[in-house]
Amino acid sequence: MIKYIIFDFDGTLADSRSAFVSVWNGLADKHNYKKVQPGELESLRKLTINERSKLLNFPFYKIPIVMPELIAMLRDSINEMTLFNGIKDMLSELRKMGYQLAIISSNSVENIKDFLKRNEMEEVITEVLSAKRIFGKDKVIKKFLKAHGLQADEVIYVGDEHRDVVACKKSNVKIIWVGWGYDALEAVQSEGPDYTVYSPEDIIQIVS
Repeated sequence: MIKYIIFDFDGTLADSRSAFVSVWNGLADKHNYKKVQPGELESLRKLTINERSKLLNFPFYKIPIVMPELIAMLRDSINEMTLFNGIKDMLSELRKMGYQLAIISSNSVENIKDFLKRNEMEEVITEVLSAKRIFGKDKVIKKFLKAHGLQADEVIYVGDEHRDVVACKKSNVKIIWVGWGYDALEAVQSEGPDYTVYSPEDIIQIVS
């Protein structure tokens, strides 16, 4: 029986794509990476992280170095981010159904809590955790399970990226992949997400 539903933040709850492109392009100017043009977003969604790194002239090994700078810069763009359509109603309905809701994200706790407060959702999401490493969500998920005395089948994760699916597989937690985020189906289907959805209402149907 599912007790907790854990959400990713960027690309799952919050539409941060415009803010991310703006921040990335600032980093690109500073470090001589290739900028992202708005029209390229859809094609980038179909690529793996490795493929994106090559396309953007960004050395993959620098991800742990650049991510803290990128997340810090996103804080200045928090007001540009919006909830995807239907997300707020979906979260409110899940709470009414008795589920506890949490966020585990690579973004910072401070950024996420500021966003939740601005959208009057700080009472809906009961816990926010940050995975300090971009590929470290599985460790945070396992710590979450242990801290709350939960079995893997008492939790389901909702995310939009290939690395979310990988983290859940490592944690033995089922994942709902959402089709409106950063990664297209082509980028995640090789990992076999447990569920695929294209509207927030579908999440309610799955967990109920």
